[in-house]
Amino acid sequence: MLEIGRILLPVDFQNSSKHVVHQAAALARHFHSEIVILHVVTPLSYSAAVLEGGYVPANLGDLLKELLRQAQKQSDRSLEPELEGIPVKRVLIEGDPALTIVQTAQVEKADLITMPTHGYGPFRRFLLGSVTAKVLHDSDCPVWTGAHLEERPIREFSIRNILCAVDLSPHSHKTVQWAAQLAAEFGARLTLAHITAGMEAYGPGPYQVDPSWTEALTSSANRQLASIQQEVGIKADVFIGSGDVPKTLSHAAMQSNADVLVVGRPSGGRLRAAGYGIIRESYIPVLSV
Repeated sequence: MLEIGRILLPVDFQNSSKHVVHQAAALARHFHSEIVILHVVTPLSYSAAVLEGGYVPANLGDLLKELLRQAQKQSDRSLEPELEGIPVKRVLIEGDPALTIVQTAQVEKADLITMPTHGYGPFRRFLLGSVTAKVLHDSDCPVWTGAHLEERPIREFSIRNILCAVDLSPHSHKTVQWAAQLAAEFGARLTLAHITAGMEAYGPGPYQVDPSWTEALTSSANRQLASIQQEVGIKADVFIGSGDVPKTLSHAAMQSNADVLVVGRPSGGRLRAAGYGIIRESYIPVLSV
């Protein structure tokens, strides 16, 4: 049984991603979780902060208190409808964004980190690429990232179809187990996807591909996916594609009408090599476990 008791939600002072807040709130309500809202103060915050009434703090301690007051006021105004009825704790910490997110997740014993890949205003560069990549690399708990491609209008969030990317590494069992438990929680249909190597893996140039080679890869992947399903004790649909991993997974997500993509964070394999590219190409949330 999947248990998510506490969700860490890093938010931007200027404008938080309503999509991710909406999704974090939906998950919190389903799992009866507490949400820890994290504001990270950076040196850029000091020069960018516009304090109400032209207030100029006398020292760093006063600045932090004022930033926290304004952050809470902004959060109450913009997030209150989404978070109504959910236990919420607010934390403000000065430091490096990625390191602070990872350390706060450990201190607060978070079971999940939900964060956007888009930022706004002076914090935009902190939320794009570098911070997300560092959190994905260093976090001990799963990380939920919002859709990176052009955002769609907010709709009632639901998990009806789950796509799980499997690279057939030793980490795959954990990834599939997480996806299966999430599917069971929401009564969702589960599809396992494996992307075999395409011609781009061998560099540019004319190549004659033996059809039997492609068939052998597909057959081997099917056998291994069937074995994983048997060991985990599930029965799922299967998608096997070839070529660029992020783009092919995005295609698989559209084909399966997926609401969330579950990927692993193994030490090797093609999914690891694709890294942040999978999230960057995704129009749906990605759960990295």
